[in-house]
Amino acid sequence: MEHFIVSARKYRPQTFKDVVGQQAITNTLLNAIENNHLAQALLFTGPRGVGKTSCARILAKMINSQGNENPDEDFAFNVFELDAASNNSVDDIRNLTDQVRIPPQIGKYKVYIIDEVHMLSQAAFNAFLKTLEEPPKHCIFILATTEKHKIIPTILSRCQIFDFKRITVKDAKDYLKYIAKEQGIEAEDDALHIIAQKADGAMRDALSIFDRVVSFSGKNLTRQAVTENLNVLDYETFFTSTDLILENNIPQLLLQFNTTLSKGFDGQHYIAGLASHFRDLLVCKTPQTVELLEVGEETKQKYLEQANKSPQDFLLKGIELANDCDLKYKSSKNQRLLVELCLMQLASIIFDGEKKNSKRFIIPPSYFRAKGITPIPVSKPEPVANNKQNETSTASTVSAENKTILAKAEEPKSPKIVLSQESKRTSGLSLKSIRAKKEHEIKQNEVVYDEINLPTDDFIEEDMQTAWKDYVSVIETEGKYNLASILSIDTPKLIDKTTIKVVYPNETNKVEVERNSFGLLSFIRKRLNNFDVNLDIEINEENEKQYAYTTREKFQKMCEKNPSLELLRKSFDLDV
Repeated sequence: MEHFIVSARKYRPQTFKDVVGQQAITNTLLNAIENNHLAQALLFTGPRGVGKTSCARILAKMINSQGNENPDEDFAFNVFELDAASNNSVDDIRNLTDQVRIPPQIGKYKVYIIDEVHMLSQAAFNAFLKTLEEPPKHCIFILATTEKHKIIPTILSRCQIFDFKRITVKDAKDYLKYIAKEQGIEAEDDALHIIAQKADGAMRDALSIFDRVVSFSGKNLTRQAVTENLNVLDYETFFTSTDLILENNIPQLLLQFNTTLSKGFDGQHYIAGLASHFRDLLVCKTPQTVELLEVGEETKQKYLEQANKSPQDFLLKGIELANDCDLKYKSSKNQRLLVELCLMQLASIIFDGEKKNSKRFIIPPSYFRAKGITPIPVSKPEPVANNKQNETSTASTVSAENKTILAKAEEPKSPKIVLSQESKRTSGLSLKSIRAKKEHEIKQNEVVYDEINLPTDDFIEEDMQTAWKDYVSVIETEGKYNLASILSIDTPKLIDKTTIKVVYPNETNKVEVERNSFGLLSFIRKRLNNFDVNLDIEINEENEKQYAYTTREKFQKMCEKNPSLELLRKSFDLDV
């Protein structure tokens, strides 16, 4: 049985042309050799598995080659590799400096490759400084490391630094395709793409994963076999999840998540992958950013199709919710519930101003017909012209007319006030009332008018007071007796052409009127045909004594008007 050689060793680059994804560095080294412009101390730094040691060996071979030697000659007598992880003492560096003085027996240069140089001790670095700065003419030092920040600055300043970059997914996939062709393996493009993504920029890792998957699936490398062997979630899972979210199909979405957990996947892995999927869909929304999508051509078409169905606001909100769930996952005591709650929130996102419709969750009209329920026709109120003669109409028609005016006040052409969505009410007697007051004053300034020239007709105080009373009548018919009572406490006064002033005895009344000021002002502005009308509310606590709130206070007020009531109470020994 022939001995198996792993692909990382079998396909190790022998020339600079074989090095994957480092064209800038290999071209620089080739030009330096041709022009005799090569430094005597080089530092190769970068992530693992990107070709640092391979480039060092190729460079050592090329600088000793005169062009007529055997191509298989590797000049092993001239190349010295030192592992700094196990040879990091001062004595090891002294032995190295003693050997440097001896010229090469074959070739032109002696090349010292020190791998993982950041593992040298501080004393070893200091012992190496002088030799590194002024080496003999026949010596070249090539230092390799994955952690450049651990090397002392005095060493860095004596070296010519080459930063190796992470290998892109595309370059890694193309090289894997070449190797699969060399070995006679039929591999799907998506399968090689998943391997390249899993390698995370390291070609050595990609080759190791490739060997493992080939051992599992044989000569036919499929996407399904790769995802099963590498225990990665297939992107089809996220396509299906997104479709269910867009359909607002919460039951099937939770069942799919349960199926994912039953396959052994972690909930955090699933929610993090879903956030990345939303990011990829967002990238596909703009033609200029599609190139940031690192997937195969067939998969790219699926992303583009689903991106067309996914609103941008939904994707942004989805990324926010999924990332928030990912951050809270480790600290959560009920991790499954956390992910399920996040999925339900995703399926309930409101976008484009309306909630997503799903016909399967809406009760059909046939259900009501079967129950014998006849639908009630609803028609929009016809627009009513703002005629000042309407103000003299009879009291029996005031309610219907005022409701029509209120409906017109809410039409899109009327001014819109931008208010927050907070529905939490604040008591006027609580400590939060002062804060609510300040927030309301800010909100009152956030008025956006759709039209530039709004009517500003002149009016008199009697017209304003009539409109005020009509509004009180309207809200009484709607059951808002508390607000109607408060608005009736004081008679509004017109302090200038457009400012209405009312005085209330306490802060509670003021907060309640301010909370409902939008409907009040909309009604009055529409009635008076003047959209500059505003409200000025003051508090005069002395007036509070004029109003009776408790039963005893009301009885005392009545006694002031009719003293006989007190005599009646005493005669019959009544209690208030």
